[in-house]
Amino acid sequence: MSPKHSHRWQARRQRIYFFSFCVILQISSTLLFADWLHRTGFTPAKWTLLGIYTILTTGLVFGFAQSFFGFLTLLFDKDHLRITNQISLADQPSPDALNSKVALLFPIYNEDPQRFYNGIATVYQSLEATGLLKHFSFFILSDSTNPNRWVEEEKQWLEYSHKLNAQGRIIYRHRVSNINQKSGNVSDFCRRWGSQYDHMICFDADSLMSAECIIKLVHMMELSPDLGIIQTMPGLFGGETLFARLQQFANRIHGDISGAGLNYWQQSEGNYWGHNAIIRLKPFIESCALPELPGPKPLGGRVLSHDFVEAALMRKAGYEVWLAYDLGDSFEELPPTLLDFAARDRRWCQGNLQHSWIALFGSIPFINRLHMLNGIYAYLAAPIWLFFLIISTLAAFSWERSGLSLISRGAWLPFSPSDITKHGLLILLVTLGMILLPKGFTIIRLLVDKHFRTQFGGALRASLSVLIEVFCFSLVAPVLMLFHSAFVIAILSGNKVKWSSQNRSNTAHTTWAQALQAHSGQSLIGVLWAILAWQINPTLFYWMLPLILGWLADVPMSVMTSHTDGAHWLRERGFLMTPEEIHPPQIIRELQTHCADIDEEPIPIEMLRSDFGLVQVALAPYINSLHLEFLPNRRNQNKRTSQDLKALENRLINEGAPALEGSEKDRILNDPYTVRSLHKRIWALPESELHPWWRLAMSRYSRRSLYVSDQNFEKAYV
Repeated sequence: MSPKHSHRWQARRQRIYFFSFCVILQISSTLLFADWLHRTGFTPAKWTLLGIYTILTTGLVFGFAQSFFGFLTLLFDKDHLRITNQISLADQPSPDALNSKVALLFPIYNEDPQRFYNGIATVYQSLEATGLLKHFSFFILSDSTNPNRWVEEEKQWLEYSHKLNAQGRIIYRHRVSNINQKSGNVSDFCRRWGSQYDHMICFDADSLMSAECIIKLVHMMELSPDLGIIQTMPGLFGGETLFARLQQFANRIHGDISGAGLNYWQQSEGNYWGHNAIIRLKPFIESCALPELPGPKPLGGRVLSHDFVEAALMRKAGYEVWLAYDLGDSFEELPPTLLDFAARDRRWCQGNLQHSWIALFGSIPFINRLHMLNGIYAYLAAPIWLFFLIISTLAAFSWERSGLSLISRGAWLPFSPSDITKHGLLILLVTLGMILLPKGFTIIRLLVDKHFRTQFGGALRASLSVLIEVFCFSLVAPVLMLFHSAFVIAILSGNKVKWSSQNRSNTAHTTWAQALQAHSGQSLIGVLWAILAWQINPTLFYWMLPLILGWLADVPMSVMTSHTDGAHWLRERGFLMTPEEIHPPQIIRELQTHCADIDEEPIPIEMLRSDFGLVQVALAPYINSLHLEFLPNRRNQNKRTSQDLKALENRLINEGAPALEGSEKDRILNDPYTVRSLHKRIWALPESELHPWWRLAMSRYSRRSLYVSDQNFEKAYV
C-alpha cells in the first residue's frame, strides 16, 4: 500500500473511532435522560424536553469527544498524520531553494495605523533577516472609511517604506467602495495581482507570524501540490485587561488539545479561519468565488463569513485543507472586554447562520458541511438552551401547582440508579462532565508533561489558573447565552449587522453606564428567574443558581474584567501566564520594540480632532501630493457629479468641515480634482477671507503636525 493510501485508510479509521465514540455517548446520555423522564410519566412538555436535550447533548458530545481524542493524541504522541509530520520539515530543501512568489496580504479597516504598521515592519524585518525577502511582496489592502485613519495609513506607508528601504515591496491600495468587506478586498487583490503569485498568506490587522513559520508554510506548499490551504492555529497574545488575559490563557493552555482533537477527525478536509493561513492562489482564483445567497439580508445576499465557504470550495476543487496546529509562531490579538467580545460574536453569528443555505443545500464535501453545521450550532445552542430552561421551569411550576405527590416508576435501563433523585444527579454529573472534563484533561497533562507545565510557570500555578479561568467563564457563560439568543432572534427577525472595526485597545475600559445599558435586561431576567425558582421550589433555585449568579453579577463582572488592575495583580503572582509571557519568542520581542518606539504626534484641539486627516490633506503639501498618488485617475466625469463635488468643496471652504456629513467628506477625499483644487484654493485665499474654522486649523496645527517632520517626509516622498 502506498504511503498516500495508507494515510487515507488511517484517517478513515480515526473517523470511525471518533464518530462511533460520539454515537455511543450520545445514545447513552439520551437514553439516561429519557429513562428519568419516563419514571414520572411522559407528558407533551417532557417529550419536548427530551427532543431539546437530544439536540443539546449532540453539541456537548461532539465537543467532549474532540477534547478526549485530542488529549489522548498529545498524551501518547500518536498523531503521525498531522501535516507537519507527513511533509517532513527536516527533509526540506535548503532555504535557498525556495522558488515560489508569495503575497502577504494585510487588510485594514479603520484600525490603529501605528500598531498595524509595526506588525508589518516586524514581519518584514523577520523575513529580511533570512535572506529570502525577494520571494515575498507585502500588500496593504485598506477599506478604511475614517478619514483620519485613511490619511494616517498613507503617511505611515511612506514613512515605513523609507525606514525599511522597502520601496516597491510594500504596496498600499485603498478601495473607493468597500463592497463585500474583507472578502471583497482579497478578491480585488486577486483580480489585480493574483496571477503574479503562487501563494498568498492572509493576515488580520492584529496578526503576527514569524519568518520561520511563514517559510515552513511555503515549503510545505511547494513540496505537496495537492495542498490548497494550510491554516495555522494562532495563539492569543498582548492581553492586558482581565477579560483578555482569561481568554489568552484559556486559548494557550487548552488550545493544543483542541487543535489535536479537531485535526484527529478532519485531517485533510479542514477549515479556513480567514487569517494566519497560506493559500494556493491558482485554484483559489479559479474555484473559490463566493456565491450570492438566496433571499433577503441578513441571511441572504453576500456571504459575510467567507472563510468556511472558501475552504469548502477549495476541497470541492480537489485540494487538501489542513490545520497545522503544532507549527507555532503564529499569533493574533483579542477583544479586551466582554462587550467587545460580544460585538465580534454578533458579526460571527450572522455569518455562521448564513451558512445554513450552503450547509443544507450546497454541493460541498460532507466534512465541510459538518464544519458549517457545527458553526451554526455554536450560536443556535444558546436560544435552544434558553428554551430548555424555560420549559423546565414551567414544567416544575405546573407540577407544584397540581399538588400531586411524586410517584416514580422503576428504571428500565440497567445502569440507571434505583433512586430517582440519584438518577437526576447522575444526569447532571454526565452533563457537567462533558463540559468540565476537558479542563481536567489539561490539568492531567500539566501533571504528566514536564515541558508543558514549564511553559506555563509550573503545575501548581497553572492548575490554579485553570480553576480561576473556569470560575470566571462559568459566570460569563450565562451572559453570553442571553447575548447569543438575542443575536439569533434579531438576525432571524431581519436585523443585519453593521460592519465596524474591532476595538483592540487595552485602555478603553467598560464604564458602569455602558455595562448597565448592555446588561440591565439580563440582570432583570436573573432577578425575576431567581424569585420564580424560589417560589416554585427552593431545590429548583439551587439547581439554577450557577446561571442566576452569572446574570446577577453581569454588570460588575463586565466592568471589573475590562480593567487591568486585577490582571496585573494575578500576573505579578504568576497566574494566567502564557508561554509567550514567560519566554517571549523573538517575533513578539521585535514587535514590542517597534511599539515602544512610537513617536506620538501632537493631538490637535478637540474641535479639529475629528477632521485631522481632512485638514492635513487640505493644508499640508506633501500629504496632499501623497494622497493624490493613491487616488484613481477619473476621466470623463459627468457634469452632474462634477457640479455636486464643486458644491461640496465650496461648502467645505465657506463653512468648515463641521458643516459636512461624513459621507460628503469621504466623497471629497476620494476625488482627485477636488483634493487638488481644495489645497490650491485654501492657500490662495487671504486670511481675512478664510472661514474661522480654517483660520483655527492653520493657527493651531504646529509645523510638525502639518508637515510630518518635513525633512524626513520630503526625503521619503522623493
